[in-house]
Amino acid sequence: MKLISEPAIPVKIQKMKQRVRWKHSSILQQGIDQTCMVIDDGSQESPEFSFMVMGDTGSKSSSVHHPQREVAKMMLNHGSDCRFVLHTGDVIYMVGSREYYPANFIEPYREFLVGGDRPEDIAYDQMVFKLPILPVLGNHDYYDVPLLYRLLTGPTLPLRQMFSYKDIEIGWHGSNQGDAYARAFLDYLAAISPADLEKHLNEHYVAKNSTGRCLRYQPGSYTRLPNRYYTFCYGGIDFFALDSNTFNTPDPLPNNQSGDNFRRELAQRRQVIDKEELQILAECDKLNSEKPDEAELLAELTAKLDQINGVKIDIEKQLESHTNTNVDFEQLAWLKDRLIASWHNSAVRGRVIFFHHPPYVTEGSKWNQGQTLAVRHRLREVFDDVAKSLGNITQERSVVDIVFSGHAHCLEHLRTVDTGHADSHINYIISGGGGHRPRRQRQEEGELQETFISNHDLSIRKVADSLLYVGRSGSGLERKKPYSCVRVDVKGGFPAKFMITPLVTELVEDKWCDRQLEPFII
Repeated sequence: MKLISEPAIPVKIQKMKQRVRWKHSSILQQGIDQTCMVIDDGSQESPEFSFMVMGDTGSKSSSVHHPQREVAKMMLNHGSDCRFVLHTGDVIYMVGSREYYPANFIEPYREFLVGGDRPEDIAYDQMVFKLPILPVLGNHDYYDVPLLYRLLTGPTLPLRQMFSYKDIEIGWHGSNQGDAYARAFLDYLAAISPADLEKHLNEHYVAKNSTGRCLRYQPGSYTRLPNRYYTFCYGGIDFFALDSNTFNTPDPLPNNQSGDNFRRELAQRRQVIDKEELQILAECDKLNSEKPDEAELLAELTAKLDQINGVKIDIEKQLESHTNTNVDFEQLAWLKDRLIASWHNSAVRGRVIFFHHPPYVTEGSKWNQGQTLAVRHRLREVFDDVAKSLGNITQERSVVDIVFSGHAHCLEHLRTVDTGHADSHINYIISGGGGHRPRRQRQEEGELQETFISNHDLSIRKVADSLLYVGRSGSGLERKKPYSCVRVDVKGGFPAKFMITPLVTELVEDKWCDRQLEPFII
């Protein structure tokens, strides 16, 4: 039985549109851009500013340690001179359920919230940020608990008894197809009565930009996001937040001998994974989470189960038959148009994109997944179209300066080489070490290659180098499990320069130790 289900891409898109009353007549009549906001903190015009990036955070504490909280405390040391935090997704594990927001988001980030001195009084759908946390959706923020599981387990039989899982954060509700995330972070216009909608729009959609009126984001007062994907400009830098869950569908396998062979290979791989999962479940069943040593091993095993589940879902996505309805071309066209417009705006000094699924990564379970390649290829197509439209305007600069992502539980800096496309020479930073168990780099380590098909000829070429990897390593007494986030200092001048400082915290001899790695300039 599947413990986790995921809505189809058309369902994700339609549900999210309904929640923000996408292109409602009142919104269209007032010329409101639902994909844009202005952060009104009084400093948004300053060319020098700092922000942080984190991701893959929403995990509970073990019986003794709470890595997510340790990362949050490390971030607080930088909060006084940082304007906002980008969150690369997976806000709440395992299935984005509203019941886990108090313990897995509000409590660990209480200092970021108005009223955070009494976090127990903050409702998950009424959060107001003092220091903005600006998220995008991760895959776990869309997951649900299948109805069959809920019917079988019933109110008297917990998940850990039914399936031998112990202390894994499934819950009873799931995300309701992303609804919990939408109520927590988006301007949930569907909850506003038609009679009050006009008043709400006139009160909060009062900022202006080149595309019309847009949402005014006021730290400490009103901190909702306009949509699941959105853009804002701060200090002359254009930021683009994307929902990669709707353009991560792998390309369909060919209907030929090669495709059939790969389908069999994937099916065999899934059988092996199913067997491994049962073995891990049997081990979990023998452990007692009340004993510290066993609790640590149990946490390791449940993290491995999560990793296995991710691999299984990716295999299922590759085996499914796909159509164009499985790709969010509307969002990709929006990104293309906004990037082109950004380059035609002489006041813009740089461009940053952030979303969940990494296009380039060397983490052991993600580097060659179908979803990884799908996101890479979709973005590559957009960047190619943008570069073609711009011609010589870029003066040999890359289409964007930095791409931030999460999903892989690590901190990694990669840079593409000449790929033959407009995604060449771009810096990719994965900040997915914010609280969930760190993962290892693949054995082949840092150089990524890709297979290209041209005129029925195959060629394998290098496409990227991993320049930094912070994740799990070693074994036994030498085992390291560093958790991480990133600080970014934006410098003045044109074009902008970005100083990247990796921030790492790690449990050493039962004590959490923070450190800053060597900064580097982009």
